[in-house]
Amino acid sequence: MRATDLDLRELLEFEASGGVIRFAGERAVVLDAVALGLLRKQLIETLGQTAARGVLTRFGYAHGWRTAEAMRTAFAWDSEHEWKIAGGRLHRLQGLVVFEPVVAALGEGEGDGHRPFAEAIWRDAYEAEQHLLHLGRADAPVCWTLCGFASGYLSRCHGRAIYCCETQCRGRGDAVCRMAGRSREEWGEAFAEQIAAYEQDCLDDALRGLTRRLSQAERRLRQRSAALQRAEAEELEPGVVARSAAMRAVIELARRVAEVDSTVLVTGESGVGKEVVARIIHARSPRAAGPFIAVNCGAVSEALLESELFGHARGAFTGAGQARLGLFEAAHGGTLLLDEIGEISPAMQVKLLRVLQRREVRRVGENTSRAVDVRVVAATHRDLAAEVAAGRFREDLRYRLNVIDIAVPPLRERPDDVLPLARAALAAAAARARRPAPTLDPEAAEALLRHRWPGNVRELENAMERAVALVRGPRLTAADLPDAVRLAEPSPVTAEGATRPLAEVERAAILAALARHGGNRTQTAKALQIGAATLYRKLQRYAREKPRAKRARSK
Repeated sequence: MRATDLDLRELLEFEASGGVIRFAGERAVVLDAVALGLLRKQLIETLGQTAARGVLTRFGYAHGWRTAEAMRTAFAWDSEHEWKIAGGRLHRLQGLVVFEPVVAALGEGEGDGHRPFAEAIWRDAYEAEQHLLHLGRADAPVCWTLCGFASGYLSRCHGRAIYCCETQCRGRGDAVCRMAGRSREEWGEAFAEQIAAYEQDCLDDALRGLTRRLSQAERRLRQRSAALQRAEAEELEPGVVARSAAMRAVIELARRVAEVDSTVLVTGESGVGKEVVARIIHARSPRAAGPFIAVNCGAVSEALLESELFGHARGAFTGAGQARLGLFEAAHGGTLLLDEIGEISPAMQVKLLRVLQRREVRRVGENTSRAVDVRVVAATHRDLAAEVAAGRFREDLRYRLNVIDIAVPPLRERPDDVLPLARAALAAAAARARRPAPTLDPEAAEALLRHRWPGNVRELENAMERAVALVRGPRLTAADLPDAVRLAEPSPVTAEGATRPLAEVERAAILAALARHGGNRTQTAKALQIGAATLYRKLQRYAREKPRAKRARSK
C-alpha cells in the first residue's frame, strides 16, 4: 500500500445517527476550528505565549508520534518509505492543512546542514488562520501543533529526534507556511525559541508506554488494511479531478488565462471536459460574480441560433409575441461559453465575428445596436485550422476566437485520472440514487485502466452510473461494468507509463478472452490459438496465485 492510497472516505467511519466516530479504526472526535482558536487565545492569555507554545507543540508531538506508531502496523505498506511519508497525507485528510512536499520525498537522505531532512509548504493551515482571527498578526511563526505533529511523526519513523520548525508562516504575514525538519545541531541558535518548545519536557518514555498499551488496537487496524485500496480524487478546483500531469497543466493554464479578459478557445475530443475548463476560467476571473452561460451551438438550428444568441424584437418573426434578450445580453458582466463553435454556418460566422469585433449586438428585427460586456470562451472538438483550409470556417473568426488556445487531452492519454474520476463519478451517481457509494475491486479497477475510453470522461461517468444501478453489495466488480469496458484488451503499459511484465500482460489477455467467451474454455483456447490443455494449465496456475496475492496484501 502507498501513502497516496489513503482515502478519507475509507478511513472515516461513522453512523448517520451519531455516536462514536472512528478514524483509521481509532476513536476520533470532531472539534470546531474556531473553538480550537479560542482555546489557543485562552492559553496565551492565561499562561503566556511561551508556555502556550510549549503545551500545543508537545500536544502535536504526541499526536504525531502516536499516529506514526499506529500507522506502522495498521497497513501493509509497499515499503518503509511509504509509511514515513504518510504523515503529510494524514495532515491533509484530517483537515489540518494542505500539504505540499518541497524535497523529493520526506525522509529520503540525511540532513546535510544545507538541505533539510524534510521540507514542505503548508497551505490553508488552520492554526495560522485561527491565530490571525483571534489574535492578529504575530511576530513569530504560530503553527505550533502542526510542527509538533510533523516532528513526532518523523522522529518515530526514523528513530531519532527530528525538530520541525517554520521558516515562513502566514500567521506572521508570509504568503504561505513553510516547514522544515532538521536535527537540533543543524538548526543552530536562530531557531532556539522554536526548539525550546520541544525540550521543556521529554515525552518519549510516556509515548513508548502508550504504544505498548495500544498494541491490541493496532492489530484491529491491520485487519482493516485490505480495505484501503482507493486512491484520492485530487481536486485542484472544487469538483475538478486531476491527478495526471497533463490535466494539471491544463488547469494551471486555465487559472493563468482567467486573470486576463482575452477570448479563449478550448479544444479537445467530445466528453473530455471542455466546459469544466471554461467554468474554471470564469470562476477564477474578475467576472466570477457575473453570470456563466453555456450554449451548444451544434444543438440549435441555424434559424433559431441567431435569436438565441442576439435576441429578437417583438413581432420580428412568426411566434415572436414579445421582445427577448439574447444570451450575449444575458451574460453581460460575465462569461458566455459557445460550445461546438465549429458547427455554426458561414452566415452565422459573419454575424458572430461582427459581435466579437464591436462588442455590441443587434436583436433580430431591430435597427439599433446594444453594447455588451461579455467574455467569450469558445469550445470545439474540430480542428479549426483544417476547417479553415477546407473552406468551412472563416480564418478571421478563428483568429478572433483563438487568442489563447487550451487543448484538453483525451482520457486515454491521462490514465492517472481514470480511477480518481471513476470514484468521483461513483460517489455522484450513488448520491443521486440515494445509495451508499460502492468501492472498486481490483479486477474492476484493472478493467477501467485497460479500456481506451473513446467517449472520454462522459463515457466513464455513464459507465459508473450504470454500475451503480447494477451493483449488488458494497464492492463493484468487473461484472457490473459495460461489456466494452469489461472485455477491453489489456495494454502493455501501466497507468504510470511503465511497461508491464510479459507474464502479467499474458494473464490479463487470457482472462479477458475467457470473459469475452462467457467462460467457455474451448472457444477461448481457439480464439487465442493455443491448446486447451495449455489454457487449462495456465488457469490453474492463476487460481493458485490469487490466494497467495490476497494473503500478501493482508500482511
